[in-house]
Amino acid sequence: MKNIVILISGSGSNMAAIVQAAQAQQWAQRLDARISAVISNRPQATGLAFAQSNGIATAVVDHTAYAAHAQAREAFDAALMDAIDAHQPHLVVLAGFMRILTPGFVAHYTGRLVNIHPSLLPAFTGLRTHERALQAGCQFAGATVHRVTHELDHGEILAQAVVPVLPHDTADTLAERVLAQEHVMYPRVVAQLLK
Repeated sequence: MKNIVILISGSGSNMAAIVQAAQAQQWAQRLDARISAVISNRPQATGLAFAQSNGIATAVVDHTAYAAHAQAREAFDAALMDAIDAHQPHLVVLAGFMRILTPGFVAHYTGRLVNIHPSLLPAFTGLRTHERALQAGCQFAGATVHRVTHELDHGEILAQAVVPVLPHDTADTLAERVLAQEHVMYPRVVAQLLK
């Protein structure tokens, strides 16, 4: 059985799209795979309730609990790795997980760690992607699924979805259209990686 662990920080809409696609396409039988856990760095992440209501194990590794540690990021990542590895993951999927991961964490999951970013990488790495695309006068925006490397929002591009930037777009309206494409693209890429 190929176990998938999904990491979230908030509502987990991409996680929910993956769960729903897995149920609709019967991944368990067809791909010998299952979503074995959803883990968040925030106890109040609303996506945890969705995962629980779908019979998926959940866990929280609260990053704020490590703030006083001399090497807070490394300590947090070590605890997160323990939580993930308890599920023997074939694939670790970042779905709105808002933490920069240490090189040691990324190396531990080499070839098994993927992320979705709301821009057409390599453009607009980091935050405020839609606002920055509008400020730059882009005619197109979109999202990218990529393998995670030690460099933020880099790594092999696995898929991209493109949407036009409309004349009266705001960062919010553009984000909404891009997110709708993410919900289609990310489950498809995850399924492909399980084959």
